[in-house]
Amino acid sequence: MMKFLRFLIFPFALLYDIITSVRNLLFDMGWIRSTSFKVPTIVVGNLSVGGTGKTPQIEYLIKLLKDEFKVAVLSRGYGRKTTGYLTLNAGHSAEEVGDEPLQFFKKFNAITVAVDEARVHGITRLLKSEEPPELVLLDDAYQHRKVTPGFSILLTKYNDLFVDDFLLPTGNLRESSRGADRADVLVVTKCPENISKQEQLAIAKKLQRSAKKPMFFTTIGYSEVLKSNQKGDIAINAIEGYEVLLVTGIANPNSLLTYLATKNCSFTHLKFPDHHQFKEKDLQKIKEAFEVIPSDKKIILTTEKDFVRLSEKIENLYFIEISTTFIGKQERFDTLIKKYIKTVL
Repeated sequence: MMKFLRFLIFPFALLYDIITSVRNLLFDMGWIRSTSFKVPTIVVGNLSVGGTGKTPQIEYLIKLLKDEFKVAVLSRGYGRKTTGYLTLNAGHSAEEVGDEPLQFFKKFNAITVAVDEARVHGITRLLKSEEPPELVLLDDAYQHRKVTPGFSILLTKYNDLFVDDFLLPTGNLRESSRGADRADVLVVTKCPENISKQEQLAIAKKLQRSAKKPMFFTTIGYSEVLKSNQKGDIAINAIEGYEVLLVTGIANPNSLLTYLATKNCSFTHLKFPDHHQFKEKDLQKIKEAFEVIPSDKKIILTTEKDFVRLSEKIENLYFIEISTTFIGKQERFDTLIKKYIKTVL
């Protein structure tokens, strides 16, 4: 049935390919204006829709660079109820600025975080601020070609490589795999920790048909502590025997499900759409699901991204931090990033 449906809508994917290819051509030829900036600008993005690990990759860059440079992160603030340019402050909510920017702001107090759907305008405002940044990280802006990035990091997920996907609406690609050639580096994310050198070489060969770029492999690392702003932290190994209500509103929670399955705890999963804005009926559903768990050893667990939307609304709520961990060649990646920055500054 799925193959038949893909066949029916395939002509729309061809039309989408023509539209996006013409758009990219117009940018490449300079017929649509793209603005470059004197400040280093690093774009993190993907060719597909959601779930490739952009947030932990941005956080990796923040940790790498924040002690050496004045860093700003600019996002469009997906799902926010406001528009235009905003610099985040302690009074902002996820509804006002988006969950990912608020997560960056709460986690890293030495950086500037701003949102603006018009990235050129957003960077311009940042550079005119009282303390202008020395570099700007652009979250999910690979297709936002009105900004000419200085350095582009293209992510693709291990079990869903862009070369194996189709264009929208048949598949999940925002543009053809030909767009990978604009990247400076490719990062294969969410790999198994024990991925072999042989498999890495096979994947690299496959991807380099679209773009012969430096290639890196990363995996998701999970914190050993579950955190809460209401109660004390819990060591992840201490939840053995617990009943866990897992609440997610992210594009792909499969990695977390696999990880929890190794912790000898029993869990029930309530899955919501990516960037879901939890309404009262959703909160009631979560509370009722938690109340019926027949155990005193129980918690509600969510992702860090969801926690910024739920922390003031749900009790007994914990979250687990994730991070990007490179599988070899980390120093080479770091060197490429810092070398680019220092050539611009």
